[in-house]
Amino acid sequence: MPQMSPLSWWMLFVYFLMLLLLFSIMNYYIFFYPPQKSETSKIEIKSMNWKW
Repeated sequence: MPQMSPLSWWMLFVYFLMLLLLFSIMNYYIFFYPPQKSETSKIEIKSMNWKW
């Protein structure tokens, strides 16, 4: 089995690196968060009357 030349290893590394970068960038920009509804919900505050 013949050995690969260093240039071939380098090109293979660059190829996989570009695929990884492309996949990561696409994954980052394609993912959409669902829009949050801006409904203001009232927070119920129960006041506790302490009787000492």
